[in-house]
Amino acid sequence: NAADLRRFIELSHDGQRDLNSKIAYRYLRLLERCFDYLDRTPNPARQAIAATDRAHLAEDAPMLALGPDDLGRFLAALPAGRTDDTEGHAGWKRRRDRAMQVVMALAGLRVAEAIGLLLDEVGRQPDIDGAIDLNITPEAKHRTSYEHTVKLPRAGVAELAAWLKEREAMDIPGDLVFPANPEGEPLHKATVYRQTRATFERAGIAVARAGGRTLRNSFAVQQLDQGMPRGELTTALGLALERSTEAYRYARRHEAPEDDDATEPP
Repeated sequence: NAADLRRFIELSHDGQRDLNSKIAYRYLRLLERCFDYLDRTPNPARQAIAATDRAHLAEDAPMLALGPDDLGRFLAALPAGRTDDTEGHAGWKRRRDRAMQVVMALAGLRVAEAIGLLLDEVGRQPDIDGAIDLNITPEAKHRTSYEHTVKLPRAGVAELAAWLKEREAMDIPGDLVFPANPEGEPLHKATVYRQTRATFERAGIAVARAGGRTLRNSFAVQQLDQGMPRGELTTALGLALERSTEAYRYARRHEAPEDDDATEPP
């Protein structure tokens, strides 16, 4: 009913306001069309629109990206790296999560693209700067993503290579770079979100969206700051239209106060 739909646009699953005003209003209009198609009278979505003052919907929050210092804090707070050989593969999930978050932060992959990254999509030959290509194909990843190639810089190559070596030693079947378990099954998005949010918390970075979206924003903004043309950024992000990158030009940089103490990574 209309009350259900208003609760839907006002609160997310964890009880926090999550939808900006344009998206919330768009959802209501799409639902209005669905109920019209179903000949539902009265139309609950139309009732919700009439009862909702758009001025009181969640305000459009500015896009947020981590500044250089905060990105460094995030990377320093990643899950523990490799253990010595005496521990075998204990804690392998932490090292998987570490490598995956490095890839998201330094190559701008969507969460769905990181989850669906395949072994044969990882370039084997570094370029002169030590970077490798990630050749992303959209199948079974993200329906709005386009086939594209993005470079993972030298700083992330070592982390990914170490994980791939351990993955091979564990003899995990399948083609996924970051599997959920030793059987090679895919990760769930919620798992990636929880682990990424935990890294934000260890780093002492308090942002509303402590997940893959903020890491992707940070990558895009950093590329623009370093002089990458918008056309090249559009390709690197797997977007269809160059105008889709316009928002990154106006993203707000987040930098934690200098006296904030980040929790030491494990």
